[in-house]
Amino acid sequence: MDLAVKNSNVPETVSLLWPGLIMCAIIAVAARFLSDHYQAPTMLFALLLGLSLHHLSEDHKTLPGVEFSSSVLLKCGVALLGLRLTFADITSLGLEITALVFLGVFLTIAAGVLLSYSVGRKLKFGILTGGSVGICGASAALAISSVLPKTENSERDTAFTIVAVTTLSTVSMVLYPIIADKIGFDHNITGILLGATIHDVAQVVGAGFSVSEQSGNTATVIKLFRVSLLLPILLLLTVFYHSEKKASGAANMPWFIVGFAAATTVNSLGWVPSGIHQVLSSLSSWLLVIGIVAIGIKTSLKSLKDVGGTALLVVTVETVFLLIFISLVLHIITTP
Repeated sequence: MDLAVKNSNVPETVSLLWPGLIMCAIIAVAARFLSDHYQAPTMLFALLLGLSLHHLSEDHKTLPGVEFSSSVLLKCGVALLGLRLTFADITSLGLEITALVFLGVFLTIAAGVLLSYSVGRKLKFGILTGGSVGICGASAALAISSVLPKTENSERDTAFTIVAVTTLSTVSMVLYPIIADKIGFDHNITGILLGATIHDVAQVVGAGFSVSEQSGNTATVIKLFRVSLLLPILLLLTVFYHSEKKASGAANMPWFIVGFAAATTVNSLGWVPSGIHQVLSSLSSWLLVIGIVAIGIKTSLKSLKDVGGTALLVVTVETVFLLIFISLVLHIITTP
């Protein structure tokens, strides 16, 4: 498909892509409607709707647009995620909290790798799930899968990870504020806990502001710092896997990582007018949803089932590990 697109002119390319693109966009709108109506994650609905329409991946009319959505549009959405961040968000946290959050992300990825090996999974699965739990849920899963070497199970594993982390993130949104209250954390520390442990941004915001405005604001800033760690993780993975393929002589930096860094820099400098910022942020969200729809369409439910219970165990243990680690450290540093 990619070769066909590259060797065709613009009208032919548009003609080739539009059936699949429009279909993915319509499904994305349906997912957003269901999300608003039932108050559940948009990305989860997008993936489930896509999975239910797997037969469309066998349609030669829609397949090129689906492939384009799951690759190019998805990566554009990841690049625009950089507009959610500023360098000021990071520096405002203080060294102690910054170190805690960074360590939480790093140890969760390390735990994911060790857990994956222990249950017979490969390194890439541990990085994918650990990075998704540690950084920013479904968005991290999409970004990390974009730089990992492709295998026949890549999209299946990505789809599984999205389902797992969005489900656990929703559960966390309900349970973690209760846990913080039982531990005896004040609103500020509760915000740190929620921002440092819940997977997806939307669930962090929901959990934080369900406690108080202070908890919500703190949780959001902490979460944005976790999102900012996506860039160095992607850079490290790119260098690591490209170094394994030096013989190819094509170890170029993925364009969407450069775009992510550029978007963060421009946003930090205040060069993006508020109106344009809102449009681009909304566009990023829509592109990610469309990309997830496409991944769902390309993934069969049978292949998702083949991932097995051990994979779910890995993601669950990663989630519990991150919660225990952050809670324990916060309890230690806040106890007189």
